[in-house]
Amino acid sequence: MRVVFWGSPEFAVAVLEAVLASEHEVVGVVTQPPRPGGRGRRERPTPVARLAEASGIPLLAPRRPRSDAFLRELGALGGDVFLVAAYGSILPPEALSLPPGGALNVHASLLPDYRGAAPVTRAILDGRLDTGITIMRMDAGLDTGPICLQEAIPIRAGDTAGTLTERLAGLGGRLAVHALDRLAAGTLVESRQDDRRATYAAKVTSEEAAIDWARPAVEIERSVRAFSPWPGAWTTTRRGERLKVLQASVVPTRGEYSAAAGTVVAVDPAPIVIVGEGALRLDRVQPAAGQPMTGAEWARGRRMEPGERLGAEA
Repeated sequence: MRVVFWGSPEFAVAVLEAVLASEHEVVGVVTQPPRPGGRGRRERPTPVARLAEASGIPLLAPRRPRSDAFLRELGALGGDVFLVAAYGSILPPEALSLPPGGALNVHASLLPDYRGAAPVTRAILDGRLDTGITIMRMDAGLDTGPICLQEAIPIRAGDTAGTLTERLAGLGGRLAVHALDRLAAGTLVESRQDDRRATYAAKVTSEEAAIDWARPAVEIERSVRAFSPWPGAWTTTRRGERLKVLQASVVPTRGEYSAAAGTVVAVDPAPIVIVGEGALRLDRVQPAAGQPMTGAEWARGRRMEPGERLGAEA
């Protein structure tokens, strides 16, 4: 089939690579326009844009994906079907109506669970044991279309949003090719979602990643993994500096510590923080404007002593 691919981040790169390696022909790619990034704030193309240019595929990066000029360019590609993977914006109805085969979306959850922008982060935050990939036919709603293919994978104990997304991307590429194969053969089966079971995965903000030391240790440890690599779970020190917590471990306690939540009760061999239920060891951190380091290195560099408080009231 002649495929027009829509996608932007690294997740979408793995899906596009799988389609490029298949028997289907990618006749065009649509991605987000370049955004300022890095220390120099120079405009950078998306990872998908870089792959498309390296592969010699016609590339569209519209700032207004509803404009008449863009729709004319899109129609001129002559795609049989759109395949969408983390494009970054809702496709307008005018675009969805163009290809005769419609549009398929690669979504990183087991729909109808976790419709929306941040399904991987939300699944880890909620302590889910598994998640997966859904290939769905797109309609005017937000991840509401019929399910074509679906496959689950376990969420491992040490998974971050980054590592889990990487594994889901590989699965998404494989299922996307299967869906295109079945669509071409006329054997793609679709089933309606049960809207009564639907949950929503809201977009993640930096403010949401602030650590609440009054929460149980198991929940804070999940949030550290869920917000990695972006935006990074963070707290503040007594000096008002922001500290990212990149990796942490739950520490069993038997009542040997008596301190308020957020209090550092030990620094050797690594900082241990009392939380609302249990304690948490800071294994790897990153100070503001600094490089990632072990919690022990950070504590030694600051000459930290037991009794220091972390958090909003530090």
